[in-house]
Amino acid sequence: MLNVYLSGEIHSNWREEIINLCKNEQLDISFSSPITNHEASDNCGVEILGDENINFWKDHKGANINSIRTRKSIKDCDIVVVKFGDKYRQWNAAFDAGYAAALNKSIIVIHNDEHQHALKEVDAAAAAVAKDQNQVVRILKYILEGKL
Repeated sequence: MLNVYLSGEIHSNWREEIINLCKNEQLDISFSSPITNHEASDNCGVEILGDENINFWKDHKGANINSIRTRKSIKDCDIVVVKFGDKYRQWNAAFDAGYAAALNKSIIVIHNDEHQHALKEVDAAAAAVAKDQNQVVRILKYILEGKL
């Protein structure tokens, strides 16, 4: 069984696409991810630990709490898949890729050609750079079964 952490943008259903495609292929994979509810992720710190008058401290509290899940998930996984979307810059995804690289985790990056230059350092740390979810699933199938 592979443990795969799905990091990156939260504004599309790419995670569900990968999970469903892997189920269709009957691949033995366990998935984890960050909290993908944007409001919960942004507000967990102040909801749990109390209000802040300054946004920096609100974000700081939330980021620290979210980082507990992220660190644990990346440490426990075999492969990190990092998706960079078109609409927003995912600085957290780039950080996740760097953290995974520091832990010597295998990384698969997904992004379009338009972001190639901006993500060249992330791509250099990756074992594979895919253009879409289908390519990721083909990689995972190849890893598990040795089949193309």
